[in-house]
Amino acid sequence: MKLVVVSAGLSVPSSTRLLADRLAAETEAKAKAPAGVEVEVEVVELRDLAVEIAHNFTNGFPGRKLADALDAVAGADGLIVVTPVFSASYSGLFKSFFDVLDQDALTGKPVLIAATGGSARHSLVLEHALRPLFAYLRAVVVPTAVYAASEDWGAEGLPERVERAAGELAALMTGLSAARPAAPAAPAKAEAGGFEVIPFAEQLAALRPAG
Repeated sequence: MKLVVVSAGLSVPSSTRLLADRLAAETEAKAKAPAGVEVEVEVVELRDLAVEIAHNFTNGFPGRKLADALDAVAGADGLIVVTPVFSASYSGLFKSFFDVLDQDALTGKPVLIAATGGSARHSLVLEHALRPLFAYLRAVVVPTAVYAASEDWGAEGLPERVERAAGELAALMTGLSAARPAAPAAPAKAEAGGFEVIPFAEQLAALRPAG
């Protein structure tokens, strides 16, 4: 089973690449844990393909490295895509790569979307930019998207979001149901002034006709 990671980070080292690697490692572990499914991970660094992507727009043909990357994405069983936030949206390089990808290449393919930024105020970029893009490409986007602001690294919350999103992607790739959190325990009947207080929902259920 093949997992392809598309990282649009530009700097070295890159927080975008770091987030991509964490998501890939967790997805690999989640796929292997319940059913022993081995996942081969391939990373596509768009930084290395910037010139070929630009040439593709002007001459209509991908260069060798870009063609290999496009083939890898099209042949993947699952995809992780991570972009830095530029001007409140995905980067131009990130969008350009998917603009030169065959429009049907992602149809029905499980995709985990993620982004990095300097401020938590840009976290909605996942919902107003990335999710609509991959819905347009008819991909199956996992419910949990992951955004990492500068202050998220080393803080609570990010590891849990990475784990949840990776579990959802692994479940789609392997055809297994994602692990669901245990249902909350039924609230205990409260006592008030010496009387038992029955929850309103329970009173409504008691009024339903039998049978």
